[in-house]
Amino acid sequence: MSFLDDKYLLESDSAVAIYNAVKDLPIIDPHNHADVAEIAANGNYSNAWQVFAATDHYVWEVMRKRGVDENSITGTATPKEKWMELARVMPEIAGNPVFEWIHLDLRRRFGITDVLCSENAERIWDEVNARLATDDFKPLALLKAMNVEVMCSTDDPVDTLEYHTAVNEKAGRVIIRPTWRPDKAMRIHYPGFRDYIAKLGKRFGIEIDSVEKLVEALQKSHDYFAEKGCRASDHDTPHPLPGNATLAEADVVFQRALAGETMSQADIDTYQDYLTIKVAEMDMRAGWVYQMHMCVIRDVRDTLFKSLGMDVGGDISEFYVNIAKPLCGFLNHFDDRLKLVLYSLEPCHQAALAAVARAFGKNVRLGSAWWLNDQPYGMSTQLEYIGNVDVYSCFAGMVSDSRKILSYASRFEMFRRTLSNVLGGLVLKGRMPQEIAEKIAVMMCYTEPKKFFNV
Repeated sequence: MSFLDDKYLLESDSAVAIYNAVKDLPIIDPHNHADVAEIAANGNYSNAWQVFAATDHYVWEVMRKRGVDENSITGTATPKEKWMELARVMPEIAGNPVFEWIHLDLRRRFGITDVLCSENAERIWDEVNARLATDDFKPLALLKAMNVEVMCSTDDPVDTLEYHTAVNEKAGRVIIRPTWRPDKAMRIHYPGFRDYIAKLGKRFGIEIDSVEKLVEALQKSHDYFAEKGCRASDHDTPHPLPGNATLAEADVVFQRALAGETMSQADIDTYQDYLTIKVAEMDMRAGWVYQMHMCVIRDVRDTLFKSLGMDVGGDISEFYVNIAKPLCGFLNHFDDRLKLVLYSLEPCHQAALAAVARAFGKNVRLGSAWWLNDQPYGMSTQLEYIGNVDVYSCFAGMVSDSRKILSYASRFEMFRRTLSNVLGGLVLKGRMPQEIAEKIAVMMCYTEPKKFFNV
């Protein structure tokens, strides 16, 4: 087997046949971090660094790991200088999925089969930039070429979503839908919380001086998103909460936060416990999918956070989280009435999540192996476990979780190949017929996510 050849990640003829059944299916992407304004503008990208690495903290992290100076990653170095540094260390990161994603993008989108390195970096820079200057590499053309049928962005409750409307009008169909993400309203312990509450109140003409008024404003936002075609919410959930807090308890904490007092962990949990139930009720009434992303410890590297802020590659997973009991408490509030997808950054929690999803039936589903797990090893491990504990055909589907358009196809290709190889292995072991494996693969890659997310 050669690097990224036709049998890439496929270890049997059975796996190849399964992959052939799914490789050309449209992409349904229920969770990403697309720059919708950039897509709406539909202008040409300026250079290779912009499309391959400028917004990708996966790339930043492996560059830092190989000793590249921060100025050549997120600093003031020119895009070409940053590209040359990426090329210099590229052969040294082989084995990390970033190596494969970037080369899949070079091959599939630009027809470049060389392994990026210092010797060819300038030539590839020029070749990619020349292609980026054409109409075929504008955002909407790229989405069409990658066969993206639906993508769901990540949006704050105060967002006005005019760019979503513009994209869909230009595309002539609904290609991008918003996703309602109320994290800033949840993060009562963050320094900017009071300013955010004031901003939310101004957006919907409500003076938010109580938790009841906050819920009223969030409901108005939720209704607005529904009018704009939203089908799901998304929630950063460091640890699940059972949903037992009362309005009175939550309001005491809220008033203290408005007064600028410091929040204890118990305070934070009380407030979030109550508010989580209220927003889940909104999703239930609207028929949305509630996406719960769990077990992240954010911004652990102080120097990065102080100099660059959030979402720059300083996040890790948390093993010591009580998952099952509080999550079951939350789910029992909505048993069979709320669609919910469970993601965890911590791979050791997959067993508990699979068991919970199995116990709570068809409306509680496992999401893709998320974030640092969305690579061949992490996906294979999760998929093998799903099939033995939960049900493959109830998998919620792959998500790109990406901040750059160019990577959508490579992320989904890696998943589809990994899935095909896992199912192909089951066929070889006599655990399922070939024709059923192919049908299940189609369900997991396309028909079930499309139906489950109502897109």
